Amino acid sequence: MRFTTITSPHSDRPNSVSKTMLLVILALIPGAIAMIWYFGWGILINMILASITAIVCEALAVRLRNRPVLPAIGDFSAVLTALLFAVAVPPLLPWWLTVIGVAFAILMVKQIYGGLGYNPFNPAMAAYVLLLVSYPVQMTSWLPPEMPNENPLTFIQSASVIFTGTLPAGLSWDALTMATPLDAMFTQLDQSKMLSEILIQPLWGDFGGRGWEWAGNWFLLGGLFLLFTRVISWHIPVSMLGSLLVIAMLFHFLDQEAYPFGMFHIFTGGTLLGAFFIATDPVSACTTKKGQLVYGASIGLLVFIIRTWGGYPDAVAFAVLLMNMAAPTIDYYTQPRAFGHQGARRD
Repeated sequence: MRFTTITSPHSDRPNSVSKTMLLVILALIPGAIAMIWYFGWGILINMILASITAIVCEALAVRLRNRPVLPAIGDFSAVLTALLFAVAVPPLLPWWLTVIGVAFAILMVKQIYGGLGYNPFNPAMAAYVLLLVSYPVQMTSWLPPEMPNENPLTFIQSASVIFTGTLPAGLSWDALTMATPLDAMFTQLDQSKMLSEILIQPLWGDFGGRGWEWAGNWFLLGGLFLLFTRVISWHIPVSMLGSLLVIAMLFHFLDQEAYPFGMFHIFTGGTLLGAFFIATDPVSACTTKKGQLVYGASIGLLVFIIRTWGGYPDAVAFAVLLMNMAAPTIDYYTQPRAFGHQGARRD
């Protein structure tokens, strides 16, 4: 028997997982190019290495579960996880740490729970935190941005450092790498330096770390593209950025020499990348609209708290993972009332 559907639901543009992942990867490209431009070829090398590792691990896990490999690889979720991880880690991170991080993300955070759609935590951020806690020196050694960098590396030199650990002649790690702007800011604040003293250094731009703020602008552009194409909704990024900005500005007005201006928190570190590309992960984030507002605002608050009083300067990964644990509870208490339940109109 045939049934003719004459009313909704209708969909003229089916939205597949692979299409969604490709749109997110496309939106990530401007920010990734900016990271390569300012921090060197190591970012690109990490992206390639991470993507290959992710595909191999995904194929191996799916094969061990006796499931078809091509559909799992073809949804591009593993590649997206790899790219998000690669742009978050230092450009000269040793190759074996990249492999360990991505393998952990795919095998232990994603596939061990059943694959895409079942992982309770964001895989890229879980891998980032694993390496940050286990290898803090390697995970906090960044190249200076291109403009003040006196020793820019070629593609071959970057690959040599990543895969062999061999530095170019005449260079040491101290001369080649530096702390991130967030680390430098809060370390100097802990040493009782005033904000006005810190910001006169050449590391700083208009709002945040030089190079970082421009990369943030391009991640923001990619995020706006995701909003325009309705891949994500505005609730999480707006509430996250809004809560972080409000709490940062409040403390800045209380003591302008001890707490950075609010826009510093937005345009330094991984804030914009986290707001649009990481916190909005549809699997590990909240699903209700009210829940997304609570979820995003809580991430912003946690980012400020951990950055200001915690032991790790860039707190986006920690904040996201903490709220991943709270997401099911938030969803439970923010479920909208179903049509026909108490409060609905009765005829």
